[in-house]
Amino acid sequence: MQEVGGKKMADMNIGVVGAGSWGTALANLLAVKGYRIDLWVFEEEVRDQILQQRENRVFLPDITLSPNLKPTNDLAAAVTGKQLLLVVVPSHVMRETAGRMAEFVTAEMIIVSASKGIENKTHLTMTGVLKEMLPGLSESQLAVLSGPSFAREVAQQLPTAVTVASRELSVAERVQHVFATERFRVYTNDDVMGVELGGSVKNVIAIAAGIIDGLGMGLNTRAALITRGQTEIRRLGVAMGANPRTFTGLAGIGDLILTCTGTLSRNHTIGYQIGQGEKLADLLSKMRMVAEGVKTAESVYNLSRRIGVEMPICEEIYRILYEDLPPLEAVQRLMTRELKPELDGQ
Repeated sequence: MQEVGGKKMADMNIGVVGAGSWGTALANLLAVKGYRIDLWVFEEEVRDQILQQRENRVFLPDITLSPNLKPTNDLAAAVTGKQLLLVVVPSHVMRETAGRMAEFVTAEMIIVSASKGIENKTHLTMTGVLKEMLPGLSESQLAVLSGPSFAREVAQQLPTAVTVASRELSVAERVQHVFATERFRVYTNDDVMGVELGGSVKNVIAIAAGIIDGLGMGLNTRAALITRGQTEIRRLGVAMGANPRTFTGLAGIGDLILTCTGTLSRNHTIGYQIGQGEKLADLLSKMRMVAEGVKTAESVYNLSRRIGVEMPICEEIYRILYEDLPPLEAVQRLMTRELKPELDGQ
């Protein structure tokens, strides 16, 4: 077993907060690698399923989970005494969950966020929320894991590549070694903001891709949408201080392509159903898993207007989701905008 800082990695105490599909897949990846994982589970039924059937039938069915993975409904038990804590909760509950974690977090912990989203009221990324709610936490203790990675395919041990970002290179490298396997390749990056924005805003573009697929618009349309969507993500990132090169990498174009084209994408699926004529409220009432792009669309719309960044695709998705703009009208509005150069200098 590889050593990090003179300590055998399997001896590290690791907790995972959040047992949706992504949290469960990452917890199991680490458990299969040999770590003993305390997994905080919100739902009692999911805890019981993992304990009794070694399966999360609600969020990740048909995947057998390692006996090294211990589920608990006790957040304190999952967090206390850990050297590395992976947080994988929906963005809209990150603030409340982090607040509950605060008394158990210590200055020695590394905290890795694998949640993707931008908070509605504050427009903070998830590390921004963590920094607010865990005031004793140094920024150098934080890392972000993101990239083109459907939970089910990771759980099936299909080859996947992601990136982990931290402002402290040694922290990124430590997390890199913790997560890397022969089927899960991890790169490092120091652009935390860029990695978080790429992982968040791509969900809004994925809803747009689903809508045009639902409308039967064709492959030309989808390719144009992905390309121009990437431009919008980069514009926002540059305005927020991110490295534009990040958006050409795994957490940028890689994750965007996957989420806009993959059948396992919840955001693409909800967009497709809207394109087919279904109403958002009806779709959300039937979903247990979160389509992060729905809430992020509101955050991105308000943030882009506040800082003066032009994001026409994201704006139209906001109007479709929150103002009932007909999707065909949104397409017409985008296609008849003022003509301009492709390259905008950003």
